[in-house]
Amino acid sequence: MSAIKESIEISRPPEEVFSYLTDLSHLTEWQESAIAVQPASGPLHVGERVEVRRRIGKREIQTVMEVTEVDPPRSWHLHGDEGPIRADFHGTVEALDDGTRSRVTLDLDLHGHGKGRVLVPLVVRPHARKEVPRNERTLKGLLERGSA
Repeated sequence: MSAIKESIEISRPPEEVFSYLTDLSHLTEWQESAIAVQPASGPLHVGERVEVRRRIGKREIQTVMEVTEVDPPRSWHLHGDEGPIRADFHGTVEALDDGTRSRVTLDLDLHGHGKGRVLVPLVVRPHARKEVPRNERTLKGLLERGSA
C-alpha cells in the first residue's frame, strides 16, 4: 500500500524544529490522535522503544515502535514491531533560507497484522491521510507562535 507523505514549511530554524519533534513530551500537543506516550519525555535515541496510545474514532489503539535512526537535526525513523497496527515512520527536517526556516516532511506507512489487516485499510489509513496534514498545520502554528 502507498505511504502517506506530507510536507510543510515552518518559520523556525531546523535545530529548534527537530528538537521539538523528537521530544516525546510534545507528541500529544501536535498529533490529534495521540493521547498518551511512554516514555513521555526526553529526546529520542536509537534502540528506544516507544509506546503510543491513539484514539481513532471510538477505538483506542496501542502501538509500540522502535527508534531505528536519529540524525539531528535532519531525520529520525521509528519502526512498529508489535500489535495489530504497525507503523513505519520517517521524519525529516530540511534547512531553508540559510537555516532560518525549515521544511518538515512526515512519511508514514501502516501495516496490519491479525485484526489490523482489516482495520488498516478500512479505518486507520483513511483516518491518517486526513490527520497528518492537520497535524502539520498544528505543528506549524505551535512552533511559529513560539509557545513550544
